[in-house]
Amino acid sequence: MATLLLKISQLSILIYGFFIALSLTVGILFAKHTAKSSGVDQAKIMDLCVYFLLAAIFGSRLVYIILNPGNFLTDPLEILKIWKGGLDVYGGLVTALATGLIYVKKVNLPLWKTADILAPSIVIGHVTGKLGCFFAGCNLAKPYESPWSVSVTRAFSIIPKGAPLQPAHLYSALNSLLIFGILLAVRRYNKFDGQVLWVCVLLFGITRSLIELYNPGIRNHYLYGIFSPSQLLGGLMAIIAVVMLAYLSRKAHEIED
Repeated sequence: MATLLLKISQLSILIYGFFIALSLTVGILFAKHTAKSSGVDQAKIMDLCVYFLLAAIFGSRLVYIILNPGNFLTDPLEILKIWKGGLDVYGGLVTALATGLIYVKKVNLPLWKTADILAPSIVIGHVTGKLGCFFAGCNLAKPYESPWSVSVTRAFSIIPKGAPLQPAHLYSALNSLLIFGILLAVRRYNKFDGQVLWVCVLLFGITRSLIELYNPGIRNHYLYGIFSPSQLLGGLMAIIAVVMLAYLSRKAHEIED
């Protein structure tokens, strides 16, 4: 049973759903603010955010179901209950990017400038989303005894009752907050369009792979049982980001010359 935040008469507000709604609101509002300061059509950016987020929810849920089919075999209707938790960030990223590219091309938005607007918005939304994951206990973390370990005694949590665990989702939230701060600095001093986006991809790919060490979840290991799918994808993201940063930087210098 998912963690209950508030109950008013027949209305129940689950903590995971609350934080997801909060993450979407924060991300969209920041994107709108950034679009205005960047001289990009705010209405188009708002529409893009809606399509982007719908695609992200669909893709992240789909990949989570594929990786965790046993959770839904006995009750397929659980697939629709995303408020109980169960989203995969990489699945959402892929579908959201594909949808975003189609929309940007259709309405003639500047591709890399638009990407630079959205990148920090996604990251700050990810902070609140991960807080929701932490409170809902939607993934298991490694058992670990330390002053900052967490344990849960409430019977309705899906975290193992009473076990000291790594607060992996808090690590992820703090990591995203740090990346958000770095992106704001990069955006202030960026040299070319697309720099903010690919710095974001680089940092996220590296740090997500490290955090995965503390949050194994469903680890279908590849490569001699060492790397999980998320770690492999994170490494690939980092490599692509380095290549794209070098390419866009060189292209910007060529235009200046």
